[in-house]
Amino acid sequence: MGNPGMPVQPFVRIVVVTIACATIFLTGQMRPIVAAEPVKIVALGDSLTAGFGLAREAAFPARLEAALKAKGFAVEIANAGVSGDTPSGGLARLDWSVPEGTDAVILELGANDALRGLDPKVTRAALDAILRRLGERRIAVLLAGMRAPPNMGADYGRAFDAIFPDLAAAHDVVFYPFFLDGVAADRVLNQGDGMHPNAAGIDAIVERILPKAEELIARVKAKRG
Repeated sequence: MGNPGMPVQPFVRIVVVTIACATIFLTGQMRPIVAAEPVKIVALGDSLTAGFGLAREAAFPARLEAALKAKGFAVEIANAGVSGDTPSGGLARLDWSVPEGTDAVILELGANDALRGLDPKVTRAALDAILRRLGERRIAVLLAGMRAPPNMGADYGRAFDAIFPDLAAAHDVVFYPFFLDGVAADRVLNQGDGMHPNAAGIDAIVERILPKAEELIARVKAKRG
C-alpha cells in the first residue's frame, strides 16, 4: 500500500528518469568501438622493396608497416616490389600493381636503370608518367630517391641524381632523397652481394624513412577530411 502523504507524479517522474539514465549508460557501454579506417599503401619498387634474399616478413613493406603500427597508425602496406624492375616496368604494371582503393604509394624505382647505365632521360620520363597518373587518381606519394653508382662517372651521376628532387618538387610529393641512406656500402648492413640490404639494413632504412611515412599518412588523412 502506498504512502498517502507522498505525491504520485514526482515519484513516477523519478522512476522514469532513473530508467532512462540506466538505459543510456548501458547502451553507451555496449556500443561497439569503431576502428579507424586503415590507410592503404602500396610499396611500388624493385628488389629493394621486394625483399631480395629475405623472408617476406623481413622485407621493407612489412617492416615499415610493423613500425607504423607500433606507433599507433592504422595502416596496411602491400608489397608491389619486383626484382630487376625499372621505372618503365613500373609504369607498364601501374594499374594492376596499384589497385582501386589505394590511398598512397611509396615509389622506389630507378636503381636498376643506374646500374645498367640507361639514359637518365628515359628514367625521368617514366617516373614523371607514374607520378602524373597517380596524381590524377588523387593518390598520395612518397618518392624515394636513388643515386647513381660512382663508377658511372660524374656527368651521368649529375644527370641521374637530379631526377628525383626535380620530380618531387614538380609533383609536390613527399620526398626521401636516398632510399639507401646510411646503408649503402656498409658491409654490416648488406648481404654478400654488397647491393641488397640484410634484415638489419632494412630496419635501418625503416628507422630513417619513418618520419616521411608519417608525413605521407598525414596527407592521406588531410584528403579524407
